[in-house]
Amino acid sequence: MVEREQLILSKKDLEKQIISVLKSIFDPEIPVDIYELGLIYEIKIDDEFNTVIVMTLTSPSCPVAESLPADIEQKVAGVWQVKSASIDLVWEPTWEKEMMSEEAKLELGFL
Repeated sequence: MVEREQLILSKKDLEKQIISVLKSIFDPEIPVDIYELGLIYEIKIDDEFNTVIVMTLTSPSCPVAESLPADIEQKVAGVWQVKSASIDLVWEPTWEKEMMSEEAKLELGFL
């Protein structure tokens, strides 16, 4: 029988799974996922696996400002072992193109 502790993911493993989910969500106006785009500032996971995603959008007037955070919250909440998920939408620091990963910049022709 496998020990219960072995079935429980570490926070680091859970964070990797959450990042994988975030990389499957694309900005509707830019053909790059929200993680590589640099919209995710922080992933907070407490000891009970409640998760808070601190993120921004490319602009406060983004057409999906209401629907995208709710979609992200729902998808992260569906990750095994996430007890709850919430989004902390922030506007500071302001998102800039420099926040994108090298992969995203290459994809969009900025390199």
